[in-house]
Formats: sequence, C-alpha cells, structure tokens
Amino acid sequence: MEKDKDTEMKDQEQQNKPDEKGGVLIEGHIKIFDPNNEEVFVDKRNAIHYENFSNSLAQAMANKNLGHIYQMAFGNGGSSVDTTGVITYLPPNITGQNADLYNQTFQKVVDDTSSANTDTSRNKLTVLHTAGKLYTDILVSCLLDYGEPSGQQAFDNSTSLDGDYVFDELGLKSWQGSASDLDLVTHVIFHPVQKSLNRQIQIDYTVRIQTLTNLSTT
Repeated sequence: MEKDKDTEMKDQEQQNKPDEKGGVLIEGHIKIFDPNNEEVFVDKRNAIHYENFSNSLAQAMANKNLGHIYQMAFGNGGSSVDTTGVITYLPPNITGQNADLYNQTFQKVVDDTSSANTDTSRNKLTVLHTAGKLYTDILVSCLLDYGEPSGQQAFDNSTSLDGDYVFDELGLKSWQGSASDLDLVTHVIFHPVQKSLNRQIQIDYTVRIQTLTNLSTT
C-alpha cells in the first residue's frame, strides 16, 4: 500500500513537471555606413550583456514600462593605438549591472515613441517577424546627420584617433525609468570611424531574439 502511494506521488510529480523545454538565443549585428555612397565602415557582430538583457526582456514582457531599447550610445574608449600605428582593442563590457561604454562621448534617442527623439523617421525601432519563424528581429536605425555631433571637425581626415567623435565603440541601452537611468544591453568594439561635418553616418543595428525548443534539462 505504501509502495502504491509512493508511485502515485511520483506520477503526480511527473504530471506537474512542465514538458516544455526551451531557451532564448540573442544575437546582434551592426552595420555602419555612409547612406549617400553606401561605403561600409563596420559590418560585424556585437556582444550581448545577458544579465541586463534578460532583466530588460522580463520587464518589457511584464508591461512594467521598463526594459525597452531607448538609446544608442557612442564612445571612443574601445581601442588604443601605439607609436607604430598598431591598434589594440579592448573586450566588450558585458559583465555587471553597471557596465557601460569605456568612454561615452555621444548618444542619440532611438525610441521612436519618446518625445526626446528629434527625428523619429530616421531614428527608430522596427520589429521584423516572418510568420512561422522562431525568431524576431529588432532593427535599430540611427542617423548621424551632417551637423551631428556639435563640435565635430569639418572633414574626415583626422590623423588623431583620440577625438571625441572618432568612434570605436557603440552600445544599446534600455530604459530603466529615466534618461539618466539606463542599462547597457549590447556592446561592440570596432576600428575607429570618424564622424565629421562633410558626411552622414547611418547605423543599422539588428538584435535577433530566437526561441530554442526541445532543449534537455539534464
């Protein structure tokens, strides 16, 4: 009798155990180019800050008015150049809730529902999904116009890679309640690209969220 009771309890536990085994894969890709002549400056994958991204994803799914992508941040602290011209790249900052760019020098609001976004037609978030597919893309579009940022050089012929607007790192940040309370969710380091008055620079940043099914729990 006792044995039958134990068997019944085990059967009940087995029934209560969820049989859905899945996961989420997050990938990012960045393309930086001149929209006028299609010259590509950067075309590479980025690193994901998984702790901050998972927290932001849960906040957004729980409708907490938090966690959505709000800002694209630019910096110039991702690399260094020695006297021989050799460039050394630092690793992306993807550990710790307070992770940030090495040296942020500019930022733009890409949340096209925000009143702080000065051009929602060119700085925006687009959700791309094909029916039947297990992934959805967020396309983050950002344009640095001719006059942005203020204080940039006239031409893209700088011999120094230390300028504020010679960018070598970029990250996406999620909203955590205010424009000064943001979490870094992605970070990418790349060879320096100068923003100057004589050209526009377009950034297409794709974040792919893919569900993984039939994963083993062992």
